[in-house]
Amino acid sequence: MTSLAVAIRALLAARVRALLTTLGILIGTAAVVVVVALGTGARERIGAEIANIGTAAVFVFPDTGMRSGSRPGAAALTEGDAAAIRTDASAVHGVTVWSTLRARVHSAYDSYKTGVMGVDQEYFSVRGFSLAEGRGFSDSEVRAKAKVVVIGTTVRRELFGQEPAVGQWLRIGRHAYRVVGLLSEKGRTPFEDQDDRVLMPIGTWRSRLSPAAGQRVQLIMASARTTAHTTRAEEQIRTILRQRHRLGDELPDDFVVRSQEGFRKAQDAILDMVTGLLGAVAAVALFIGGVGVMNIMLVSVAERTREVGIRMSIGARESDIMLQFLVEALLLTTVGGALGIGLAGIVSSALASSLGWSLRLDGAAIGIATLTSVLVGLVFGILPARRAARLDPVEALRQG
Repeated sequence: MTSLAVAIRALLAARVRALLTTLGILIGTAAVVVVVALGTGARERIGAEIANIGTAAVFVFPDTGMRSGSRPGAAALTEGDAAAIRTDASAVHGVTVWSTLRARVHSAYDSYKTGVMGVDQEYFSVRGFSLAEGRGFSDSEVRAKAKVVVIGTTVRRELFGQEPAVGQWLRIGRHAYRVVGLLSEKGRTPFEDQDDRVLMPIGTWRSRLSPAAGQRVQLIMASARTTAHTTRAEEQIRTILRQRHRLGDELPDDFVVRSQEGFRKAQDAILDMVTGLLGAVAAVALFIGGVGVMNIMLVSVAERTREVGIRMSIGARESDIMLQFLVEALLLTTVGGALGIGLAGIVSSALASSLGWSLRLDGAAIGIATLTSVLVGLVFGILPARRAARLDPVEALRQG
């Protein structure tokens, strides 16, 4: 307790210098805690958005890269491919197809450019969309390629404001379409606003908006029976499509199969890399702060040489002197660490508010940051403390 009291008095006597010394530790500690909070928050946010799409989802894209050896025109997916997957892939629970293009949509109130998608009837269940108002497409409307649409809440807001949308008419190109349903709000994913879309039967889409598409579709999405079946579903889909596209052993796939779980793992790897890089920057900041503590403590030893000489002349041991300066270094870094954690809380709250994320201070990160600040005090305080402890009392009194 005596060493602590003496350390507090010594630091208060040079409070401006002590405050400036703690800044490096403060910034480094805050950086460590904020980086961990951001990494955790981003991981949770992306996980929630992936779950919103479906963790057991499997996507099939045409491979438009035309790799060496591929047959010209092979990079295409069709509704027949989706039907084969639906029939023959035992690990698949549901399959849907869609094609999309950007188009300006007009209402009686306003116009708005959005994605207009041609979908089949399974789209709603496989994608996890429900209807807030109205209905989906009937069998007769699908067969007749009827001019009906279902819209998302973003499109409803842009085109109708607060007016009812169901029963209204939209114009896309030369044709008018009746709004028969409004999708329940789904929110954003890392890739898109899920509420910013106009849906119509895929037959209508092909005949009215893209007659040249034929039976081709831009994407097939399958839903595996469970997340555990995802890998098996990917394998079955790949086998079925290779057979349908008549790809022998010598030809590569003319399609790409990706699972939502694969996207999640890739995003986790990217987040781990970014968090590691930012953590390294924070570690450098802590190191620089530690060097600052060491330099200031060396200056303190030089200024207090006479004090050290007096204490040693009246019986203080080397261990007492060393402990005194180590306590001062530890006090500097511990106070800096505590202030850094407080700053991290303020910065995290501000970031959570601006990003709309749920950021919380991780207990493990706080513990690691606190322990690190203490270790910095020990490591960078040893050299000044040893230098003070090894002073010759006579020389110290003469220099003072």
